[in-house]
Amino acid sequence: MRFRALLRKPDPSAMTVELLAGRVEVKVTRNPRARRYTLRLPQSGGPVLTLPARGSLREAEAFLNRHRGWLERRLKARPAVTSVGPGAIVPIRGVPHRVVHRPGPRVATRTGLEDGEAVLVVGGEAGHLARRVGDLLRREARRDLEAAVALHAGRLGVRAAAITLRDTRSRWGSCSSRRSLSFSWRLIMAPPEILSSLAAHEVAHIREMNHGPRFWRLVEELDPDWERSDQWLKRHGPALHAVLVV
Repeated sequence: MRFRALLRKPDPSAMTVELLAGRVEVKVTRNPRARRYTLRLPQSGGPVLTLPARGSLREAEAFLNRHRGWLERRLKARPAVTSVGPGAIVPIRGVPHRVVHRPGPRVATRTGLEDGEAVLVVGGEAGHLARRVGDLLRREARRDLEAAVALHAGRLGVRAAAITLRDTRSRWGSCSSRRSLSFSWRLIMAPPEILSSLAAHEVAHIREMNHGPRFWRLVEELDPDWERSDQWLKRHGPALHAVLVV
């Protein structure tokens, strides 16, 4: 059996599947720990087909064809990607802001109101616009998250060792055994109560590194509306990941 594995041809990097909307490329990966075939559609990027260690490409192709309807529905439901440029709409703290480009080295990236409309003004060269928007979002996310963590940690009498911002796709926040908290900076695009709820969840983990009854009692104490926030992220989170910044 081992000899056969050595002779097996390398897996292709991708397969294609015909959908009503056209041909779609599906990334192929093999996971030694997987027990079955799985097909998933990440919040960004294309679909991924995972094979178990001893899975065959023929069975993988059949599995993919059986799930064409599921993939079609998921792709159709996924929000359109927003490329950040002049005129693009970027949410900040739940409020849609129209990106306005004003070339000039002395024009600071800032938010404001112009003729009653929320705008995000960006200076500098057009080629750096998306990066400047990303810098502002990360800067504002750090400010809001540090304030929210301090508030909830003070209520529980605990302290976070560090706060890190990342662009994670699989989770919005995490807490390590060393009390280091990590958050997706994209939370700054959600309404403030959503960001605060995530901060409360991770701060509660400083006291309880589990999801047992005592942990959920702490979360309830810090944020009685946490379930509503959780549902909001499940419903609107993909749209936050669809905003492309550098």
